[in-house]
Amino acid sequence: AQSGPQIIHLWEAGAPGFESRMDEPEQAQDWWVRNIHNPSITVFRPPVGKANGCALVVAPGGGFHALVFNSEGKDVAKFLNTLGVTVFVLKYRLPGEEHSPYTMANVREDAYRAMRLVRSRAIEFQIDPHRIGILGFSVGGAVVMMVAFDKGEGDPKAVDPVDRVNGRPDFEMLVYPGGAQAPKTIPADAPPAFLLCANDDEYGCDQVTTDLLREFRAARVSVEAHFLPQGKHGFNMGERSSFAAVRDWPQRMADWLGDRGFLKPSTVESPTTAPR
Repeated sequence: AQSGPQIIHLWEAGAPGFESRMDEPEQAQDWWVRNIHNPSITVFRPPVGKANGCALVVAPGGGFHALVFNSEGKDVAKFLNTLGVTVFVLKYRLPGEEHSPYTMANVREDAYRAMRLVRSRAIEFQIDPHRIGILGFSVGGAVVMMVAFDKGEGDPKAVDPVDRVNGRPDFEMLVYPGGAQAPKTIPADAPPAFLLCANDDEYGCDQVTTDLLREFRAARVSVEAHFLPQGKHGFNMGERSSFAAVRDWPQRMADWLGDRGFLKPSTVESPTTAPR
């Protein structure tokens, strides 16, 4: 049996235009991962018999110069797995790293590819192709915004079948989102949203969250928002905080997923019955 979670590279032959760098090793230490040249998703499955068909792509933060892979990826997956959610933690390329050849367009390409890859293999992962969300922490929030507000339509003529699949998430969750401004307008058909941050966020992510809330409401898109009085930036899953509201915030996310019907078990064979 395979030890540890499954890692799937977004492109078998490496990232388009950067194939020659696919074998360069990643660097990882303590809380961060860097030097990502062969972007991937790491699959964390719920315990046997617990999966309900819901799936999430998770985009960790790290200021685009590193990825907070453990506490904004692995730990998040551990929690979501207990809810029956299958989790795919995204390692996207980092434009902010020193001498990085990448741009935000490459990050967007990685995010869309991850969404498409997960949806294209829904039967294999035993997930519902209409209940695939995306969750971003900090600049991972910018990653969410890159894919949540476009139609996400695939290219029907694409050679690679994955690129023919729709890449838009069915729901979105942004936790102390930063790395980009909120769009001035959000489309009325945007996926339902969950927002959470602390009012004393030292990077101004509380303002981004406030702007997002206003735009979601203006577009009449279903949104739930939580502003914690204290907690600052980067409280991850809350376990290090002395504030109960910060420690318990993941439960707010769990409540939202349940209230919106995303945790209701559904068979993979009949995705048409899934809540929209």
